[in-house]
Amino acid sequence: MDLRDIHTPVMLGRCLALLGPALSREGAVLVDATLGMGGHAEAFLERFPDLRVIGLDRDRDALRIAGERLARFGERIVFVHTVYDGIADAVRGVGAPAVDAVLFDLGVSSLQLDEAERGFSYARDAPLDMRMDQSTGITAADVLATYGEGDLRRIFERYGEEKLAGRYARAIISARSDGRIERSGRLVEILVAATPAAVQRAGHPAKRVFQALRVEVNAELAAVERAIPAALGVLAVGGRIVVLSYQSLEDRIVKRAFADATTSTAPAGLPVELPEHAPRFRLLVKGAELASDEERATNSRSAPVRLRAAERIREDIPTKEAA
Repeated sequence: MDLRDIHTPVMLGRCLALLGPALSREGAVLVDATLGMGGHAEAFLERFPDLRVIGLDRDRDALRIAGERLARFGERIVFVHTVYDGIADAVRGVGAPAVDAVLFDLGVSSLQLDEAERGFSYARDAPLDMRMDQSTGITAADVLATYGEGDLRRIFERYGEEKLAGRYARAIISARSDGRIERSGRLVEILVAATPAAVQRAGHPAKRVFQALRVEVNAELAAVERAIPAALGVLAVGGRIVVLSYQSLEDRIVKRAFADATTSTAPAGLPVELPEHAPRFRLLVKGAELASDEERATNSRSAPVRLRAAERIREDIPTKEAA
């Protein structure tokens, strides 16, 4: 099957438009920090014939598929197996002093959702794995088997924003006395049984719990908190960053990091802003942009997306204190 049939890059046109001015320069370098199956990277490599791409992904299957898809571009793309918070090391590893653009397409990938045996989807019965990098780390089944009631409640509340977190945690603790909860179908049964009928009519009871487990297993929010500042740090002056987020927790982290980078650090009451206190970045879009109605109608995965973008406008200048 043609990969174009199974992977439609989200907000592709907008990403090209926002990052394009930084990528038109000779020898430009783009870091696709969440390469996935290579849909965004392919479009950029086609649009900008002189562009080089550093493609990062923690999922070895994604890197393999992207490698096949992008093989025709030869040495113009370098593949790096790493979590996206390793962006600075990846850039240094290929000998680039700085890059011209960075793209993050956060959250679970199309590949991971579409492969039932990975256990990301509550709609299909499969082993509860949920690791984006299946070569390391604990699985969702491990979390369900070893976490106490308080910890389960915490992750459901914090990472899933689940109002019934306590009820679901108690139900899981009770159910696992009969044996490990190894499959998504079994977990869905437990959650549905613990959900009042009125709540079930408002949406699938497993959605937020599955999101919370995925975030916990992959330490996603901690990685995002490290990755965005690191990405800002590798951008050259005039370089641009676009981040696509799919849940409010991710978007809040991105919003906060961009606010810090685009705000003066001058002490209150200072009569003249010193150069080292001036903002290092400027926002390219106001707030968070949504996918168009047309795109949401044709690509359901674009429905929750929030896009934020910024541009570096000056180098970092060490303050006297830092010096």
